[in-house]
Amino acid sequence: MGENMSKASSRPFQKASIFTTFKPYNTPPGDTSVSPRPSIFSTLRRFPVAKSNDFVPLFSDCIAAASSRTQEYLLFKDPEDKFRPSPEVLTQIFLMTYITQSVNLNMTDVFNCTAMTPGQRVLLGADWVWAVLEKPTKNPRIQIAVQVLHLSDKEPGEENGHLPGSCSESVQMAHKESGDKNMYERMVDFCTSIGKDCYALFLFLGKKHDQGNIYGVLSNNFQAAIGKCDKIDRALLENFFKGSRYLHTPSGMMQAIVTKKEGEPLTLMIKFS
Repeated sequence: MGENMSKASSRPFQKASIFTTFKPYNTPPGDTSVSPRPSIFSTLRRFPVAKSNDFVPLFSDCIAAASSRTQEYLLFKDPEDKFRPSPEVLTQIFLMTYITQSVNLNMTDVFNCTAMTPGQRVLLGADWVWAVLEKPTKNPRIQIAVQVLHLSDKEPGEENGHLPGSCSESVQMAHKESGDKNMYERMVDFCTSIGKDCYALFLFLGKKHDQGNIYGVLSNNFQAAIGKCDKIDRALLENFFKGSRYLHTPSGMMQAIVTKKEGEPLTLMIKFS
């Protein structure tokens, strides 16, 4: 699904055959003044055995880099009002910065990122999907589908998923398949179809009363809201923040996800910047 944007960049150390003939240094009998020379292997770099949650601080570092970079553009004010990055550009800045940092930190073997094609964005409602991978199969164990939301100056047709310039045959077919559901509902349906180990994360690049920060609402239980209201929309998502006394950090969000009991509902509000 999608275009996998990250690839493994390392492989386990393999001993060269020359070391099989290496003879250890021996101290002469009775000579206590000479300290034993350490084996050549003790000087080689040893990589720690990765644990299931080792990627959490690395994920936090990647989010910090992506959020900081995106904030530069969110807060930028052109005195002549000629330069203003579009919502699509802001989304790409966040995603590309995250991907670059995750590759640099070599975390893609345990936690990867898959960007959606234009057709998948329309059909599924997600901009990208994060996944916690099982070892050694690298099958997704936990998935987080991310949809980026912007302030009121949306791209034309963004509310219904009609992306500018997306007029290919595959995108047109995706529009027909999506029916009368909006982007929010499509992503909730997508996550619900996978199960409780798939989370929908709506990422706000700025809110009405705080345009310079990045927030998120994450849940594996958004479908419960369908029976309580006519539809899932931006107003419903923003309402999650009302009365919320605590905002999780990105690392706190991820820690809550990986330690949650299987099948248990989880809903969090997060501040990413």
